[in-house]
Amino acid sequence: MLNDTKPAVCVVGLGYIGLPTAAIIARSGCPVLGVDVSQAVVDTINRGEIHIEEIDLDGLVHGAVQRGLLRAATLIEPCDVYVVAVPTPFAKDDHHTPDVSYVLAAATEIAAVLKPGDLVIFESTSPVGTTEQVRDLLAGLRSDLRMPGRTGETPDVAIAYCPERVLPGRILEELTNNDRSIGGITPRCARKALAFYKRFVRGECLTTDARSAEMTKLVENAYRDVNIAFANELSMIADQMDLDVWEVIRLANRHPRVNILSPGPGVGGHCIAVDPWFIVHGAPEQAQLIRTARQVNDAKMHHVVDRATALIESAPGLSVACLGLAFKANIDDFRESPARFVAASLAREFGSRIKIVEPFATSLPREFEGTGAALVDIDSALEECGILIVLVDHDVFRVVPAEERTDALIYDTRGIWNDAARPVMRTQLRVAN
Repeated sequence: MLNDTKPAVCVVGLGYIGLPTAAIIARSGCPVLGVDVSQAVVDTINRGEIHIEEIDLDGLVHGAVQRGLLRAATLIEPCDVYVVAVPTPFAKDDHHTPDVSYVLAAATEIAAVLKPGDLVIFESTSPVGTTEQVRDLLAGLRSDLRMPGRTGETPDVAIAYCPERVLPGRILEELTNNDRSIGGITPRCARKALAFYKRFVRGECLTTDARSAEMTKLVENAYRDVNIAFANELSMIADQMDLDVWEVIRLANRHPRVNILSPGPGVGGHCIAVDPWFIVHGAPEQAQLIRTARQVNDAKMHHVVDRATALIESAPGLSVACLGLAFKANIDDFRESPARFVAASLAREFGSRIKIVEPFATSLPREFEGTGAALVDIDSALEECGILIVLVDHDVFRVVPAEERTDALIYDTRGIWNDAARPVMRTQLRVAN
């Protein structure tokens, strides 16, 4: 299974992070086993195909499978390095409590095949202390192995935490070139993980302790969330004052020390919309600003629904096109998407009047069932719909010329059409009110 220089690697979880990571590691020459609970995902990968959209991933996976460096299975097998990239969602009974059960389940499976000399790395975004919790779980399951931080002797295995920091649509490039924070249970663990990541990461790899690495990942996304919340709150204030928020931001950003981000219909994705709550959960009394930012960004979704509803009700004879369902431009990831929330809310209220344009979807998500809403292409939407609501700034929407939307009532939550669209929206709402 292994040779003199290349460790055999097992990547657990073949989703948006796990599959690209497995492919990148395989490209470095290491034999990689990808493990996923979905037989359909396993079969797809073993055919040299992919089940997610990501630039250049299809060719990379196909090549790795063809060369025999990447294969997939539903069960973990003995390897030398285990990289865990499984989801960490909210608990079902409490929307803001982190659920690390998938991480613990993966660790339990790994425990059965763990041997002296192995390295276990967790990449799943996790609350502070999760890596130590996993170490303790492994210690309980494998009393025959000395665990780092729990023995005065040299430990038998190494355990580390190294979160990803990638942008969908640029995942392969950023997995390779971005700096990495590698947190070990002990410095010895961090050094062993460092040697592994240097096989395929060109960016700088910085070692630290596991708890600091866990917090670093959460802080990075909370920082983004707080800054986006300022822009989204500003947009709601501008709506109340009948101002063009895009013009205000454009002028304010001329200040040499001001860089306001672009507002949108909220914040989506499994990282920025979720991770800040992990900090709040760990320090609820201290994380006041972080909590408020989350509440502002969630409130922006409802604000958009209210404004869109007012526009639609003002023109009862017009069909409505909601442009986009993804959480950001030019990807097929709909997780925690504010666009999806807004479009589904409008579909439940207005039924068959709502048309959905999403170039990265072949069918509508489950919450649209029974609403009467239909999935259409952009050309049909421009021809048939008198109201256009921009929820995602996909390139295919950006390039629609002004003359093709001159007669439409437009609510542009992304600011991609910098012409008369937004004044039309404000005028229409004044008339409606």
